[in-house]
Amino acid sequence: MRRIPILLACLALLVPALAGARTMQARIARVDTPVATLEEVRLRVDWPADAAVGDLQVWVARADAADLGYRWRDLHWRCPLRRAEDAGWRCAGALRAGNGAPLQLEVAFDASSTHAALSRGGARVALERDAASPDLTTLDLRQVPVAWVQALVAQAWADARLNRGTLAGRLLVTAPSGGALRVEGPLRLRDVALETADASIAAEGVGADLAIRYRSAADAAAVDVDGQLRGGQLLAGNTYVALPETPIGLEVAARRATGAGWRVPRLAWRDGAALQATASLAFDTAGALTRMHVDARSDDLAPVRSRYLSGWLGLAGLGELDLHGALQVAAEVDAAGLSRIDARLQGVDIRDPAQRFVFDGLQGDLRYSAGAAVESALAWNGGKLYGLEFGEARLPFASADGVLRFREDARMPFMGGRLTVHDVVIRPPRGDAGADIRFGLVLDDVDFGRVSQVVGLPAFQGRLSGAIPNAHYANERVDFDGGLSMQLFDGQVVFTSLALERPFGTAPSLGADITFEDLDLLRLTEVLGFGSVTGRLDGRIDGLRLVDWTPVAFDAWLESDPAPEVPQRISQSAVQDISSVGDASFVTSLQGRLIGFFDDFGYRRLGIGCRLANEVCSMSGLPHSHQGQGQGAFTIVQGAGLPRLDVVGYNRSVDWPTLVERLRAVGSGEVAPVVE
Repeated sequence: MRRIPILLACLALLVPALAGARTMQARIARVDTPVATLEEVRLRVDWPADAAVGDLQVWVARADAADLGYRWRDLHWRCPLRRAEDAGWRCAGALRAGNGAPLQLEVAFDASSTHAALSRGGARVALERDAASPDLTTLDLRQVPVAWVQALVAQAWADARLNRGTLAGRLLVTAPSGGALRVEGPLRLRDVALETADASIAAEGVGADLAIRYRSAADAAAVDVDGQLRGGQLLAGNTYVALPETPIGLEVAARRATGAGWRVPRLAWRDGAALQATASLAFDTAGALTRMHVDARSDDLAPVRSRYLSGWLGLAGLGELDLHGALQVAAEVDAAGLSRIDARLQGVDIRDPAQRFVFDGLQGDLRYSAGAAVESALAWNGGKLYGLEFGEARLPFASADGVLRFREDARMPFMGGRLTVHDVVIRPPRGDAGADIRFGLVLDDVDFGRVSQVVGLPAFQGRLSGAIPNAHYANERVDFDGGLSMQLFDGQVVFTSLALERPFGTAPSLGADITFEDLDLLRLTEVLGFGSVTGRLDGRIDGLRLVDWTPVAFDAWLESDPAPEVPQRISQSAVQDISSVGDASFVTSLQGRLIGFFDDFGYRRLGIGCRLANEVCSMSGLPHSHQGQGQGAFTIVQGAGLPRLDVVGYNRSVDWPTLVERLRAVGSGEVAPVVE
């Protein structure tokens, strides 16, 4: 299609007048045809007397086919010219535009018809025109590189860049003088790759069998496409589509008027049970979406994630989400964002392969409105959150003015107790504002032993209760007001300043402050495997930060809290364990060889601290260092009575991974004492 009509228009006018002369030249300032305008045209024929073949050359300084989007400079064609039947002419030779690589142009025409073919390698564009219908041109495309139609595509989509692929088909091009340009016919695409200038839209390896209809007039343009897609990948913004090898039905109708953006009154997508969807869209002159209505249905959600949702889910760290069940959804979007959604779920299961969450048996409907009030209700059979099990629940929703909220509290069984979610207010992204979620939580009599087992802690026993009156999610971060309190080892543990970043994304991060009051040391050390220590324990962990659930920073301090009628004794095995963890030795007034005769010792005070930063734990102990043990020494256990025994630390900087290994060694019993 690229250069054929331009040269044919020139040849049809001039070659019959030139042939038969020894040498003849012609200069034409301008040639106007329905397809193109040519300027500064020169022809030269050299035809020796009595020769059967002449030499034809054509030069065109400028050629513009505005409706097709093509403009060339310095065209030159040279070929052996010969007569054909019916007073016609034939010529075949190299066609060049400037310094570009040549193409082979073959032309045959007579008074009633014109035939031409442009080729390079296996690519070929053949053209046919009949004098009886001068406005109609038939194009036969075979293995044509998509780059050859870049200019034509740019007429409808200026930002698109065709990078790879081939076209084949038979197109009818109608270009009446002063009328609308029309292109229609079947078109086959194979291995097509394209992208826009800003890379927001791209395609790779796409195949298609389509019927196209394109119309371009001075005041409007229209594109209609109907057919099937076959394999490949598509990207539009954050939407990534991996097309299956099975055919997907596609129907597109797009319209544009002068001074207005494109409208797509119909877009249909047919992918079997995975997805059936219809949509209408409108864009402004800058290409921004101003309106969209979508009706979609999936009777089998299993392939939907990998084919259509991986781009969006990947942003949230959920690229491998496992989906099952059925879903129907109708949604509307305006220039500000989502304005309406009406979704119905049937037996939907959502499972994160990383076991961060599971929702089983989602059933019901979910409605959101940026305007008038609507109500809905969603229920599930149960699920898990980071391994913590919750039971069935019903979520009653109401929505109006861009807000989705609970109509009443939602209660569900949770790890042997009960979880209540209340005051839920959800604002989906709209305009320049991102998603914003607010809610409250109440935990009542949760079995902390079950929780400990799930999260990999020792077999703690206790009940967890507490309330978080306000929690706020925005910008991938959840901040919690209030706190949680837990009755543990006859004492209390309180969590405050809770904050969670990227809860389901890459490297989730948790921040908290924790305080301990009056924990029973005997029960605690028995569970931890730290020998036997009697007494009470207070403490704090300030600025705790976990990244991917691994500690990276905190400032911790634990110390004994004398209580009336509670003896403070420490067993020899506990001394050994504490010495191992604290990188310490124990010091006694008796000879080291006599220590083994005593099972336990009295102590006056016990205290140990660790400030973690950059994988180094800065250790500390009781305020008064043990005399005679060096300036860097610090006391962990201050003995009392006879035999008196102190545990003293010497290394204030301990590698955190090493400290963790020591704790593991204590649990396995692989500890030996160091006596001084």
